[in-house]
Amino acid sequence: MKVLKFGGTSVGSVKSILSLKRIVEKEAESQPVIVVVSALGGITDKLIVTARLALQGDEGWRNEFEAMVDRHHKMIDTIITDTKKREDLFNTVDGMFEQLRSIYYGVFLIHDLSEKTLDAIVSYGERLSSNIVATLISKARWFDARDFIMTERKNGKHTLDSEVTARLVRKAFHDLPRISLVPGFISRDKSSGETTNLGRGGSDYTAAIIAAALDSSILEIWTDVDGFMTADPRVIKTAYTINELSYIEAMELCNFGAKVIYPPTIYPVCVRNIPIKVKNTFNPSSEGTTIKNKIANDSKPIKGISSISGTTLITVTGLSMVGVIGVNRRIFTALADNGISVFMVSQASSENSTSIGVRDEDARSAVSVLDREFAKEIETGAMFPMHAESGLATIAVVGENMKHTPGIAGKLFGTLGRSGISVIACAQGASETNISFVVDGRFLRKALNVIHDSFFLSEYKVLNLFICGVGTVGGKLIEQIRDQYEKLKTDRGLKLNVVGIASSKKAIFNRDGINLDTYRDELYRAKDSNNSQLLKEVIGMNIFNSVFVDCTASKEVASFYQLLLEHNVSVVAANKIAASSDYQSYIKLKRTALARGVKFLFETNVGAGLPIIGTINDLINSGDKILKIEAVLSGTLNFIFNEIAADVPFSETVRRAKEQGYSEPDPRIDLSGTDVIRKLVILAREAGYRVEQDDVEKNLFIPSSYFNGSVEDFWERLPMLDAEFEEHRKKLEEEGRHWRFVATMDHGKTNVSLKEVDRNHPFYNLEGSNNIVLLTTERYKEYPMLIQGYGAGASVTAAGVFANIMSIANI
Repeated sequence: MKVLKFGGTSVGSVKSILSLKRIVEKEAESQPVIVVVSALGGITDKLIVTARLALQGDEGWRNEFEAMVDRHHKMIDTIITDTKKREDLFNTVDGMFEQLRSIYYGVFLIHDLSEKTLDAIVSYGERLSSNIVATLISKARWFDARDFIMTERKNGKHTLDSEVTARLVRKAFHDLPRISLVPGFISRDKSSGETTNLGRGGSDYTAAIIAAALDSSILEIWTDVDGFMTADPRVIKTAYTINELSYIEAMELCNFGAKVIYPPTIYPVCVRNIPIKVKNTFNPSSEGTTIKNKIANDSKPIKGISSISGTTLITVTGLSMVGVIGVNRRIFTALADNGISVFMVSQASSENSTSIGVRDEDARSAVSVLDREFAKEIETGAMFPMHAESGLATIAVVGENMKHTPGIAGKLFGTLGRSGISVIACAQGASETNISFVVDGRFLRKALNVIHDSFFLSEYKVLNLFICGVGTVGGKLIEQIRDQYEKLKTDRGLKLNVVGIASSKKAIFNRDGINLDTYRDELYRAKDSNNSQLLKEVIGMNIFNSVFVDCTASKEVASFYQLLLEHNVSVVAANKIAASSDYQSYIKLKRTALARGVKFLFETNVGAGLPIIGTINDLINSGDKILKIEAVLSGTLNFIFNEIAADVPFSETVRRAKEQGYSEPDPRIDLSGTDVIRKLVILAREAGYRVEQDDVEKNLFIPSSYFNGSVEDFWERLPMLDAEFEEHRKKLEEEGRHWRFVATMDHGKTNVSLKEVDRNHPFYNLEGSNNIVLLTTERYKEYPMLIQGYGAGASVTAAGVFANIMSIANI
């Protein structure tokens, strides 16, 4: 025998109630079943609302009442095809509605709504629905739950009398029909005989009471979800159904907002070791969630995350609390006596303060109650008035295996900290099944996502990218991400979610991810935007595991880095401006990233895709010291001096460099050495030296006058240098030398200059736009370390940026 309970959504529509019929009849083919049903979806709320209108003397109660009658009539007309059965059911239902109408009219006339009357009113929801279902299902026998579910009055509330109820249930179902139909939720006071109820969600409880009393093989809860989810799917898109939970895990999740089953449901079946199965009426083929005592092969430390938004934290504090016995008893007794529920408690080890979590709607009453309770202590200064902080959210991380996994709490709070989420209060029981903590409500979505992602509850680890700049580098980066997207998901379990893309004038955002095949069309259609709006949107989205990728050369965009890092957004920059700006700003960015647990990466600032900065960092972190750096760092200048020939004058090589995308749009930035100086400053700083751009000695090869005026003036005058360069080139050719624009750092002293190198120099055979770096260190003193390869080009630079992004993903 098994007990099946169907919730309001399962009997709320024609489609769902017909699905219920098929499920029950199929189950009844192999064994007897007891079916417990709730009121039609939304009817209990409607019954209460109508009662409130009648109490206020509002004639609108009549319209609400007629709407309920009409809904039940339409349901009967649609699903009951047998004329005789339909007529009999209408008589039964209309008889109950006449009783209900009389009760409402009485409330309307005398303007009084007692608890007894309201209990009677809400009982009609289940009584009506259960009669409809009993008529719909062939050979189903209807039972009135009030004949065997008995309550007694305790502490002002209706409480189940377990012993009497169990005896009456066994008596009622002694001769068990194939299909029994029971209205859930409703009960009877054992002394007065008045109709009572088991509280909202009580239909689940009814089913559990019957299952425990009859030693059912299983209790099935049929609802509108596939089972318990790892988190709220409305917040976390990657949440999925949990196959198995222990009773304790299910109870913890229910207590903290997972509204899958009514929490008291678990206890009656738990003590009898009866498993609970949560199934979806709308998707009966789904396996659902099984709740039982022991879970085999259970390896995950965390099973799921629940949350309660609208939390208020009330702090009771004062020196008189230290070492005084009975203070906490007074707190909780005062709150309980006033019907205020506390769902989390956190106490300082010094005992001078206790923080309690209540729902926002209970906050004002709770503060008032506690201020009255401790009025004398507050008056003498021994205690402070209650402090309430609202707008918070409580999160519970649940899993029985946490107690067997060292470091869970450390990883949890470390993960939150790196995401910029402060924990206001926390609590963990000795059983270590539940770690509960309170955060600012604005960060609830972000906190849930980062925990779900970090503890392998998500199928994929997610990195949320904001890409600024869609020119040559940015465009190539987006192509590379698009091309690697599926492979990274399959092979690495990594999802690179591009949530924002911005050009110089437009920006698009989508928390769920932008289609990288059509993003240019979306950008074109987007409203105009600017950099300030971009910054506001990135911070405002407050998204977890976020990375800002700067593929521009914008000084304004670079100025955003500090604020982004302070908001725990990692920064990957192809833009050289920030890392080569004044030393104090550079250091502040590095220190902020370190303090916030995020990353500020700019490998492509020097050498495009070459691992130069990473290598320097590895050497220093391993205890080595960089003594000297010699480098050809401009792919543009190396291209120019490799191209120059008798039939290719200097001015033509510069033009080719621009046409082939090696130089900046204004080639003077490259020719002035500005780009190389920035790169040298960055390398020197990463090597541990305090260097400013003004400290670099500049030995340039073009007269300074060429850098004045417009770009057009520059191009017009440039050929005037061709003859001089050709004369020097011939001489170099005769001597077997090549020009190389070399950046040098020697024990902190820096310079850039055009040098002539012979065949024995490592720089001599440097081809095309390649870069080369020689690192002389304390370990590599006699034979310096050499790094060489492509130093310019959109594809390799984009690949370097991509590598930085991947290094963040690997944290």
